[in-house]
Amino acid sequence: MTSGLVTVHVLIEGRVQGVGYRAWCADTAIARGLSGWVRNRTSGAVEAVFSGQPAGVADMLDAVWRGPRLAKVTGVKELDPVELQEGPFKVRETA
Repeated sequence: MTSGLVTVHVLIEGRVQGVGYRAWCADTAIARGLSGWVRNRTSGAVEAVFSGQPAGVADMLDAVWRGPRLAKVTGVKELDPVELQEGPFKVRETA
C-alpha cells in the first residue's frame, strides 16, 4: 500500500444515468490523477471508488455534486471502505 493515499467509495444519486455521468466521472478522475472505477447501478444511482492523493480525492468528491451539464445530483453517500485502487481509472459494467 502506498503511504499517504486515500480511497473513498460513494453512491451518487439523482439524474445520473443517461446523461454521460460515467464518462464525465472517468475523465474528471483521470484529470485529477486518481485511480478507481465508476459504474451504473440497477437502482438508477452511480457507484464510484476514487483513490489517490487526499487533495485530489477531496476535489473529486466536490466535483461529483456537479457532474456533466445534464446531471442533477441529489445525494452522495459514502459506502463501506474498500481497498486502495491502483492503475488506470475504469468504467465498469452495470451492477
